[in-house]
Amino acid sequence: MGINELSSEQLYRKCQPDSFTFSTTDELKALDNPFFGQKRALTSTEFGMKMKRDGFNLYALGPDEVNKKTLLESLIKQEAEEETIPDDWVYVCNFKDEQKPITIKLPAGDAVRFRDTMNRFAEDLPNVLTSTFESEEYQNRRQAIEDQLKEDEQKEFSELQQQVESKGLTILHTPMGYSLAPVRDGKIMDMEEIQKLSDQERQELEKEIQHFQKELQKILRLIPERQRKFRKKRNELNREYAEFSVRALLEEIRNEFSGEQEVLEYLKEVKNDIIEHVREILNPGASNPFMQAVQGKQEFKGPPSEHPVLWRYTVNVMIDNSDAIGAPVVYEDHPTFKNLIGRIEHESQMGTLTTDFTYIKPGTLHRANGGYLLIDAMRLLTQPFAWEGLKRALQNNKLIVESPGDMYGMVSTVTLEPAPIKLEVKVVLIGSRLLYYLLCAYDEDFSTLFKVEVDFEEEIDWNEKTQEMYARLITGLLQKYELSSMDSSGVARTVEHASRLVNDNQKMTTRIKDIIDLLREADYWARESNKKVIDEEAVQKAVDQRNYRSGRLKDRYQESILRESIFIDTEGEKTGQVNGLSVITIGNSIFAHPTRITARTRVGKGEVVNIEREVEMSGPIHAKGVLILSAFLGARYAEESPLSLSASLVFEQSYGGVEGDSASSTELYALLSSIGEIPLKQSIAVTGSVNQHGFIQPIGGVNEKIEGFFDICEKRGLTGGQGVIIPKANVKNLMLKEEVVQSVKEGTFHIYAIETIDEGMELLTGMEMGERDEDGEYPEETVNFKVESKLKKFASIQQTFTGRGNNQPQINKEDK
Repeated sequence: MGINELSSEQLYRKCQPDSFTFSTTDELKALDNPFFGQKRALTSTEFGMKMKRDGFNLYALGPDEVNKKTLLESLIKQEAEEETIPDDWVYVCNFKDEQKPITIKLPAGDAVRFRDTMNRFAEDLPNVLTSTFESEEYQNRRQAIEDQLKEDEQKEFSELQQQVESKGLTILHTPMGYSLAPVRDGKIMDMEEIQKLSDQERQELEKEIQHFQKELQKILRLIPERQRKFRKKRNELNREYAEFSVRALLEEIRNEFSGEQEVLEYLKEVKNDIIEHVREILNPGASNPFMQAVQGKQEFKGPPSEHPVLWRYTVNVMIDNSDAIGAPVVYEDHPTFKNLIGRIEHESQMGTLTTDFTYIKPGTLHRANGGYLLIDAMRLLTQPFAWEGLKRALQNNKLIVESPGDMYGMVSTVTLEPAPIKLEVKVVLIGSRLLYYLLCAYDEDFSTLFKVEVDFEEEIDWNEKTQEMYARLITGLLQKYELSSMDSSGVARTVEHASRLVNDNQKMTTRIKDIIDLLREADYWARESNKKVIDEEAVQKAVDQRNYRSGRLKDRYQESILRESIFIDTEGEKTGQVNGLSVITIGNSIFAHPTRITARTRVGKGEVVNIEREVEMSGPIHAKGVLILSAFLGARYAEESPLSLSASLVFEQSYGGVEGDSASSTELYALLSSIGEIPLKQSIAVTGSVNQHGFIQPIGGVNEKIEGFFDICEKRGLTGGQGVIIPKANVKNLMLKEEVVQSVKEGTFHIYAIETIDEGMELLTGMEMGERDEDGEYPEETVNFKVESKLKKFASIQQTFTGRGNNQPQINKEDK
């Protein structure tokens, strides 16, 4: 099996500018399909939009950089324009129970018209009522009722007065009420005169007074009843004239909304409520006797909403689609409970919080009702009560405006219980894949409410067709963000960078936000150079500057290696020591650096000790990789004898956690070198994971790893013998920077692609691995021979030690 050294052409896939048919993007038509490369997501979105059954809401999963929100919003808006405009909804006063406002559904655009109509009605109502109740006809009829009352009272008092006077008495009206007093010579007798009367006269006087006192009480007892009859007649008169007054006003509204049965029913209630509150409408202070006593009767000059009674006839518009074109599409960027569901506001009056239906405020679900609502899933889940509120609304298909305090009994303030509004909305959650899977696993309601999975791709194939479409995509982005046009060399370099972003020379990224940022920066550098178009140089400048801005940590790390604060050899040979490659991701900075991995071996029980794991600096995947090494050694070298080995592996000068199995092959090289006492070349760094059978498996970050080791070698001086060993399966991932490609082309740096651990060991040692002969023995002076011989010696020592019990075995010099 030959070793595959890669040529410079295999390290970078070049996009040739002359493969395009245009000179600049001005000659290209922008891509009209925003879902380029997202066929799965497009199909899922279209299905979710058209499926009108309950629970078929959408969850868009994938990285934010693919521009999910913009793509979904553009597609949904396009489709929503063709859909029916949903109805309007309003809240009005429930005259029977003001704490429970009622809803009225109206055709789109009628809510505002209905509100304005009722406002005009409320404004005109006091004037109309005043004109009616100040009319001569009304005053005459009311005066007649009052006169009749006075006449009846005077008639009864007059008859009694005649009888009283015939007996020498008179009726007195005092602040304390009515009383009887004796009269003589036309004057009321005082107590002195009464005392001068004889006993018989006084007895007769007392008898007459008692008699007429009873008669007077009979008359007085009839007064409240007579007053009630008077008020009844007066109220009937008021109702008659009030109904007459508002009949014309209400008739106009009825005619205007004749097709809306809910409005007609509401207007009947309005008429009855006006009749009941005529006095308060005409005299706003009548409902507050204290204020009326202080201020007297005053004319109200404010809007109906501030009137003590007229506010009852206003309309609170919750959903207004008067300006809508098709179904609404709403994005809520701050999905709190109140922003989603709505809220009930309160006003402080004399130290007390009060509210009414006019203080009900709509939420985003109201505005999106009948259409589509887009929400960032993470923001939604981090807002208290918002997720539960949204789920409850979707489960019940109802919008109930309430506060979380009322829901959980935390607030005792008097509030409202508004009637629910029917909810018909398609919710689109936008979030990460991890969040989607967590919700599926831990929220039993999620899968029943969000049944449509819109999964966005992060990459697309790079072929001749997609390359041309990518150029048109770039054209559209340049036009959308008003950037300079780009020539074919700039487009080609952008395509190459799109491939590097996914670390795959057969793919291109669909993370459009990253491409947009690149185009903006390239446009800046082109303008700085006074160029009219963005060319390859401007794009490369943008890439280089971005790397430079985020490269401080990488530079400091490389400086530590060059100053030998971190020990890394790039020349010579060492036993049990090899250069591995580690990737560090911090913020927007991604870089790799070489790491010294060492191994020590001795007689033992077949254990390979992972020192990082022993001190809890190793993750489970790395620990798994180390365990695989024991399996490989046992399978190859310990079929007929026990693996009497104790080995330790360590990442030298590693002060952070170690995770991943990409260094497992590197650790195996160090282990084999230590066992067989075979020196390894320090000029070659290694990456790749290994399985139990010794096959090299692909790893991530291969470009960064190669470049990380290359940078150190270049700064120390390239010798022509330095290079990196990578898995053959990673060749398709290579998109290396120009300096590496050029050095490989000149033969000063080498990259080897291998499939097995044997190939890598031969490269690192310059020694053949060796194959077993007919007798099952490895040839001398091969790696396998040296390793197996040493392991057999360890087994022999272990057997000797075991045979002597716990005593230390005596080892002859010949056995060393």
